[in-house]
Amino acid sequence: MTPDATPYSISDLAQEFNLTTRAIRFYEDEGLLQPGRSGRRRVYGTRDRVRLKLILRGKRLGFSLSEVRDIIEMYDLDSGEAGQLSYFLEQIQQRREALEQQRHDIDLTLEELDNIESQCRGRLAALA
Repeated sequence: MTPDATPYSISDLAQEFNLTTRAIRFYEDEGLLQPGRSGRRRVYGTRDRVRLKLILRGKRLGFSLSEVRDIIEMYDLDSGEAGQLSYFLEQIQQRREALEQQRHDIDLTLEELDNIESQCRGRLAALA
C-alpha cells in the first residue's frame, strides 16, 4: 500500500458496503482484493475499496464473478482504463441483449398463462 493510501480495516469495508467480513475474505481468496498486513490484521487500501465497489456493482448488474474479474484485470493491462472501459461496454451490451431476450421470453410466458387462465375460467363457468 502506498504511504498516501487511506487504510481500511475489513470491518470498515464490511460496514460501508453492508457485507460480512467472510464475503470480503472470499473476494480476497479469489484474488480480487489484495490487502496488506499489519501483524495479523488485514489493511485494505483505496485500490481494494474501489475494486470491492466494482465487484458489487458488477454483481448487481448480473455479471458473474469471472466476468467481474476480467473487467477489473483489464485495468492492469497495457490498454489501462481505456481498454477496461471498452471491454466493459462490450460486456454491458451482451448483458443487455441477454436481459432483453429474457424479457421477451417472460412476456410470451405471461401471455400464454393469460390464455390458459382464460380458457380454464371459461370451462369452469360452463361446468357451473
